[in-house]
Amino acid sequence: MIEVTQNAAQQLRHLLEEQKQAAGKGLRVQITKGGCSGLHYEMTLDEKKAGDDVVERDGVQFFIDHESAAYLRGATLDYRGGLTGAGFQFVNPNASRTCGCGTSFEAEKETPVRSASRTDSSRGESGP
Repeated sequence: MIEVTQNAAQQLRHLLEEQKQAAGKGLRVQITKGGCSGLHYEMTLDEKKAGDDVVERDGVQFFIDHESAAYLRGATLDYRGGLTGAGFQFVNPNASRTCGCGTSFEAEKETPVRSASRTDSSRGESGP
């Protein structure tokens, strides 16, 4: 499954502390079709759904749906601060090619994934 760094867990805790209705929520990490390389990382604050894999780190939870799990196996989710490039970032051994933006990739194997949905403004890759 995915490895979550201490920095990523701390940033999620910070995001959840800013939310009024944060009880039971974590970071949903999923793969959708889209982006310049074909697949796109998408992150939203959400609650656990049936069938989710759950990764817990330092008291916060990360949810991964079954379809996305294959693309994220062995990947690392980190958070990097700074003046440029701040945000959640992936190191993914399943990506055969990545885009310069860092949120889009092409996988070595094709597995059906859902189309991108843009319903939550709390997406993680843009940083706080």
